[in-house]
Amino acid sequence: MRPLASTCLLVAALTWAAGSVSASDADEPHLMLERMSAAMSQMTYQGTFVYVQGNDVETMRITHVSDKHGVRERLVALSGAPREMLRDSSGLRWVLADDNSVFQDPGFSLSFFPDLPVDQSGLTEQSYSLKPGPMARIAGQQARNLRVVPRDKYRYGYSLWLEENSDLLLKWELVDTNQKTIAKLMFTDIRLGSEVDLKELKPAGHLQKYKTVDSLLPSGRGIPSPTPSWRPGSLPPGFRLTAHRYFNEQGQGIYEHLVYSDGLAAVSVYIETIDPDSKPQTGLGRMGTTHAFSRTTDNVLITVVGDVPANTVKFVGEAVELASH
Repeated sequence: MRPLASTCLLVAALTWAAGSVSASDADEPHLMLERMSAAMSQMTYQGTFVYVQGNDVETMRITHVSDKHGVRERLVALSGAPREMLRDSSGLRWVLADDNSVFQDPGFSLSFFPDLPVDQSGLTEQSYSLKPGPMARIAGQQARNLRVVPRDKYRYGYSLWLEENSDLLLKWELVDTNQKTIAKLMFTDIRLGSEVDLKELKPAGHLQKYKTVDSLLPSGRGIPSPTPSWRPGSLPPGFRLTAHRYFNEQGQGIYEHLVYSDGLAAVSVYIETIDPDSKPQTGLGRMGTTHAFSRTTDNVLITVVGDVPANTVKFVGEAVELASH
């Protein structure tokens, strides 16, 4: 799945965002970020956007609805191989065109756009400085710019363009440690609230007729565990544990999934029992803007993945150890 970080926008109406703070307060960078997060989780929207990374250009169509039925989201690729993703209270399901399989994961509801929980805005400001920028016109809407500049080498920066009334995210750029744009996403058209066609939430035949198989997780659902069995002994500044699942099927060894976030960037840590005779690929790897680092120890494979610089996943991966209880 394309490593976009998050979930975007929804339907509660622009009046909430417009009436919640005064015009002068709205110009405060940290309030712009909070309002963006609220818009991403409380508004209904529908639109077409273009994602550019290196020489790859993809066009996607997204419908995102929040109503009495909860949050529902459908993402469809309009270019390249046919792909479709559907997110709702049941989790995430996506179609891979290569073998017409439908993968699903009931434990985590992943998102497709930069996603900042409102209660983590203070955490984010510990790791980034926020700088307002100029106005621009995007997808027929007036948008203002907010630069999110990392305070160290362990995370990328962002340049965000937010709709001037609601702070709905209309465009973002991912910026590396050399201030070079390495990926960007921009809406070319967008509908809000009652203008959204709810029929576009209906899954195509892919999710109805194709075989359904598990995701790459072990069989069964992840079970809660008070504390991780394996965890990093140290972390880059600002990163905290935000999600954890633990699997321990009899005869199948262990499997743990931990997510650490600084409020914007996130890294996933996977711990998996392996056969003593196996020789999995280890070291650093990269796909687009995503870096991965793997190593083995005591018949356990440790893999760290994130839309972060290479030194971040290596830092975390090398620090993972069996927790002492």
